[in-house]
Amino acid sequence: MFRIQPALAVGAYQTYSITAPHDRTVRAACEEVGCAAWLNGWQSTVDESTELGQRQAAYIRQQAGRTFREQRSGEGLTVFTFDSRQRCFADHRTRPETYAVRDGDWRGNPTGRTRRHANAQDWTEDFGEHQQRIADQHERG
Repeated sequence: MFRIQPALAVGAYQTYSITAPHDRTVRAACEEVGCAAWLNGWQSTVDESTELGQRQAAYIRQQAGRTFREQRSGEGLTVFTFDSRQRCFADHRTRPETYAVRDGDWRGNPTGRTRRHANAQDWTEDFGEHQQRIADQHERG
């Protein structure tokens, strides 16, 4: 691989990285995965003339803990309309990401220091502040 030789010592740099393991997933909230039902709300249609439909309707009414409106369709089915911005009934999965900042560059990490951010927003803010410090230093000369 061809790399341009850096102008400064390795200790003058910081490396920002986002990594995600390929072989692991974790349960994720609807908002994290961009769930359309969470964003827009959804409808569940249940046939209460069947045993399964009766159990589904009872769960929604008594245990689901979600906000909904209930009405009957022309075919005699029960339609539950759920408001947006609440967890849907799907089990979402995603790959966990690690947001890290370490001293050094591709040549190494002379201090061994690595910081992990809790989320992408904190990592992005740190990165932006770092870029601004570089721009300010460059402007001062």
